[in-house]
Amino acid sequence: MILWDIFVAFFIPGILGYGGGPASISLVENEVVRNYGWMSVQEFAEVLAFANSLPGPIATKMAGYVGYELGGVAGSFVGIFATVAPSLILMLLLGSILLKYKKSERVHRLTVFVQPVIAVLLGVIAWNFWTEAYISIGLLQTSIIVIISFYLIEIKQVHPAFIIAGAMIYGGFFL
Repeated sequence: MILWDIFVAFFIPGILGYGGGPASISLVENEVVRNYGWMSVQEFAEVLAFANSLPGPIATKMAGYVGYELGGVAGSFVGIFATVAPSLILMLLLGSILLKYKKSERVHRLTVFVQPVIAVLLGVIAWNFWTEAYISIGLLQTSIIVIISFYLIEIKQVHPAFIIAGAMIYGGFFL
């Protein structure tokens, strides 16, 4: 039964998460944290940070990790398959149609209209992480991590994986 739950938990965000990456994070969080209660928001944030530090699509890494934690190797396989299955099915069924209309103005407008939705979803998850960090480690520590991370990413152009690793080390020593 757990394998079916893992499949459903990652298949739904795979269907609804446009692009399969950052847009699906809040959808996965909803399933894993709120719907099934497999993790707390803090645990999910740690899984997200870990998944972000590794190369490749984030949704499949989260699915593999959560699936492994719940159902071992089979759970990991089911989670990853459920994440990629909607895209795989869509590519097989609608690939030729998409190629036929790839230069269509309507298709281009659709992607332009979806981008603000992705931005809102990312904003919601950032707000959830901010409030959880504020509650668990306090305003000062959270602000220090946010300010230093912003400076390093935006001004110094440091890769986010190094920022995540640095924040993990900072948390290990000072929190």
